[in-house]
Order: sequence, then C-alpha cells, then structure tokens
Amino acid sequence: MKLILIRHTRVAVPPGICYGQSDVSLADSYAEELERARSLIGGQSFDAVFSSPLLRCRQLAEDLFPGEKIVLDHRLKELNFGDWELQPWDQIYATSEGKYWMDHYLEAPCTGGESLPELHARVLSFIMHLDDLSCQQIAVVTHAGVIRLIKSILEKQTMDEVFTTFSPEYGGVYQFEIK
Repeated sequence: MKLILIRHTRVAVPPGICYGQSDVSLADSYAEELERARSLIGGQSFDAVFSSPLLRCRQLAEDLFPGEKIVLDHRLKELNFGDWELQPWDQIYATSEGKYWMDHYLEAPCTGGESLPELHARVLSFIMHLDDLSCQQIAVVTHAGVIRLIKSILEKQTMDEVFTTFSPEYGGVYQFEIK
C-alpha cells in the first residue's frame, strides 16, 4: 500500500510560538503553498483520504481533494503541548519544566500535555487501522510530528534519529510504502 503524507501549509502564528494542537489560521501564503502541494501530488488518485481535524490540515485536505470523502482522524493531530500551547518557546525553555522537557523530549510529557511515546501510540494505532483497509493508495494530511513518527515506524528508525535528521516542509509531500 502506498501512503502519501502531506504536511499542512504555513500558519498565521509568529515564529517561535508553540502551537501543537491549537486550531490556528492559515498564513497569507496559503494559496501559493496549496498550488505547490497540488503540483507535488500531480494527478494521482487515492482510495482513501485522511486528515487531522485541525483547520490547517482539514482546509488543505478539502482544497486538495474536492468532492472526496475526507476522514477526519484525531490520531493524526500534532503533539498536545498542554500548558505550553500558544506560548513562546523561549518562555517555555526558561522554566525548569520546559528545560527538562527539551532535554528529555523523547520520553517526558509536556506540562499538561502528552509525551512523544503517547503520540507514537496514536500514530501506530492509525497505521495499524490502515492494514484493515483494502486500499492501494492513501493520502494523509497531517503535521510534522506525525509524519516523522510514521517515517520512524515504517522505516524502522529511532524517534531520536527521525527527529534530528528529518524536517518535513510546510506543504511537503512524502511517499511511504506499507508492506
């Protein structure tokens, strides 16, 4: 099964702000980034289309796949940063909890949020669900953290390896095989 992952486009959030599961608006560059994503997908057709329910993904999915049934799946949401949502990363890092999390992000939960292993479990549950479908090609519109974890799972890379070497671009399109 071919899995096409599409990262949402830029958001209308200042640089340096943590926005995880916050439902933020799209940036003014959306129209151009939509066209770029559309060109990267080409004329491919899909047996199923999934999306994170957050606006930045849902809107892109609806515009990329008009008239298609889009399944909104909460397992495709970005990491829940809890109390840190919409806070500047500099302020987060200035706290002892934030400093601890950034030094131990592979296992520690965010204050009031979730841990990377919890996100990993959500993503793995989604991938296992795909095994039950009789599809040859699936499109998924989601977030950088989810894309990294899917890559980690499917290519048998460690989370540390993926999070330090792979940075999905806004509006980027990535192809994987599920065997």
